[in-house]
Amino acid sequence: MSVITLDHVTKKYGDSVVVNDITDEFRDGEFITLLGPSGCGKTTMLRMIAGFEKPTSGEIRIDGHVVSSSDTFVPPEKRELGMVFQSYAVWPHLNVFGNVAYPLKIRKMPKTEIKEKVEKVLETVHLSQYAKRMPSELSGGQQQRVALARALVAQPKVLLLDEPLSNLDAKLRERMRFEIKEIQERLGINVIYVTHDQGEAMTMSDRVFVINSGVLQQVGTPVDIYRRPENQFVADFVGKVNFLKGVSENGKIRLDGIEESLDYSGDMTGAVDVAVRPENIRITDTDSHLHGRLISEYFTGDTNDCRIAVGQSELRMIAEAGTFGRFSPEDTINLTITDFMVFPASDKDLRKIMT
Repeated sequence: MSVITLDHVTKKYGDSVVVNDITDEFRDGEFITLLGPSGCGKTTMLRMIAGFEKPTSGEIRIDGHVVSSSDTFVPPEKRELGMVFQSYAVWPHLNVFGNVAYPLKIRKMPKTEIKEKVEKVLETVHLSQYAKRMPSELSGGQQQRVALARALVAQPKVLLLDEPLSNLDAKLRERMRFEIKEIQERLGINVIYVTHDQGEAMTMSDRVFVINSGVLQQVGTPVDIYRRPENQFVADFVGKVNFLKGVSENGKIRLDGIEESLDYSGDMTGAVDVAVRPENIRITDTDSHLHGRLISEYFTGDTNDCRIAVGQSELRMIAEAGTFGRFSPEDTINLTITDFMVFPASDKDLRKIMT
């Protein structure tokens, strides 16, 4: 296990700042996810930790030893890290055993030790029976596990994963999330995982680093990130959300264009943005403080995904599957908001992910 420290790390390409002054520490045994939209700087951050990129300024330390700074640079092969790329990079001319054994062969380990280590790691990733197969005979998920085994076989201090599941179909991708997490917990290894998929971040991580335009927006557990986002970008990017404009005064938030108010015990006053998760809007059989008109509904199997017109706004509501077909388009529905978040008012279009 290992500790990785980032100390005011910045990366620029010309005048473009890709990673902007990030400071934090990845602790022993943590599963860390770097989460953000494409082009936000998360892969660049991972590559700087791996040693494939050098920071423009700042310092990176592994177990207290400087590996990147203004006057020090330790190359990737000397950092004792394992990395799995998006493309897997499985060599087509080597069978599964040969692919996994390669990092040990270039270290000139004895053959008996190589065999022992490879067999052990293949068992860990459930590929023992495929040791003699060629990559062309494997499924995408199996190739992904070969790349994972090759990264693990040398017992790295930290495992770095750069969107390793993006080439898999949805069902296999979901299964592999749990397999990777299970392997990480079993081995007690540090993992730094890059993705733009908030579902992967939520299910796998001990802590999530949300990044946008090179700036670290929030660091926290999945529960903290989802329930207590620090700004509108995090609320919007992690999960689904409706944004409403309003004015907070005298223990109420008066919603613009809806002519309804929400009870509010917080200390924010004046113009605010109210963020409501779709699952926190509920249908009620009794008269309520909020009334809507059904625009459309979509049966997803386990939920009913609805669009509701409320005043001049359109809200998304995730209701129980059993409510599908209960109402017709244009029917008036009594609604209640069970939970919401309040932010300082922004002049940006909150219906879109902000930059």
